Amino acid sequence: MSTVTIKDVQTILTQPAGSRLVIVKIITSEPGLYGVGCATFTQRFRAVHTAIEQHLKPFLIGRDVDRIEEIYRMGAVHSYWRNGPVLNNALSGVDQALWDIKGKRANMPVYQLLGGKCREAAACYAHAGGSTKEEIVDSIRGFMEEGYQYIRVQKGGYGGLSPNRPAPENSPEGAYYDPRSYMRQHLEVFEHVREELGFEIELCHDIHERLIPIDAVGFAKDMEKFKLFFLEDPLAPEDIEWFNNIRQQCSTPLAMGELFNHPREWQPLIEGRLIDFIRMHVSQMGGITPAKAVASFAQMYGIRTAWHGPGDTSPVGHAANLHLDLWAPNFGIQEWCRFPEVCYEVFPGLPELRKGYLYPNDKPGLGIDVDEAAAAKYPCQDSVEMWTQTRLPDGSPARP
Repeated sequence: MSTVTIKDVQTILTQPAGSRLVIVKIITSEPGLYGVGCATFTQRFRAVHTAIEQHLKPFLIGRDVDRIEEIYRMGAVHSYWRNGPVLNNALSGVDQALWDIKGKRANMPVYQLLGGKCREAAACYAHAGGSTKEEIVDSIRGFMEEGYQYIRVQKGGYGGLSPNRPAPENSPEGAYYDPRSYMRQHLEVFEHVREELGFEIELCHDIHERLIPIDAVGFAKDMEKFKLFFLEDPLAPEDIEWFNNIRQQCSTPLAMGELFNHPREWQPLIEGRLIDFIRMHVSQMGGITPAKAVASFAQMYGIRTAWHGPGDTSPVGHAANLHLDLWAPNFGIQEWCRFPEVCYEVFPGLPELRKGYLYPNDKPGLGIDVDEAAAAKYPCQDSVEMWTQTRLPDGSPARP
């Protein structure tokens, strides 16, 4: 087989729904052969765009598309400084696109190249919510009627409903929340949900690192009686030593990782068996190549996968997640954001969900493409994020 090289690297920016998406398209020396990958870091999409166009592209032109592992590893250290979200997302787009090309050259879906299927489809969870206990139960019932067996439950946004107590005079704008109120509200919510719906439906909840460590320990312990499928992001990456304290106090299953981009963040949690699900953002960690390695590493410790799957993972990124899900022997669950119809127009081949399961289309590569003309109809809009400007009731800055 003749050597196929990278001829060009293109970056496609589009915003067909709420999130600004970054797609990498690698053009090869073989006419008509290209691959696509997700490089989405929606809050810093222009920085990723620059990293791809000005730094990775000159490095990549002329390289052999088959040498995925080498390109990933050399690309990660080529800048000397490494393991940051901008570089990792840029690398991830390249890595996924190369896997897409590899599958097309082999005339196989990527999951076949990883080792083949362990399952026919990936079970997914949906996001139920509301502002009252009754609204939340109705939301859960709606998803159950659609066939979902796993549902994440939130009252209000992350951190719960807005606090009732006023902030000090002249406090700046922001996404205010009250940690103590948030904990009380959600204990009441889960009590009501279990009373109404029983324990047959699997429930998840996302703390979104909104609690100080000692409160996270207590909340995980209080939630134990509700038998969650998992409690997500109970701690910030800066506080991972506190996972020891949670493990000593309760058996609530824990999921962690969407903010991780450095191996030293997930390695101790896996080796210490301190979490139950890894849920890194596959583009944040660098792509399919490192995700496959981490999944195999986690399997040795009895830890399952639950890759991050929000709306700011592009449809291409969700396709990559699905190929990992179908292959991984230690697959646990997949987050699914329920893309609007316009995303199926922009991204033909986007995986489809049926009765709570996400199915591949079995086309070669990742099985998904981007319609560049359709994508161009939805240019990315610059804005200052408000939800990440989180504040405590007294106006103090807090982690989102």
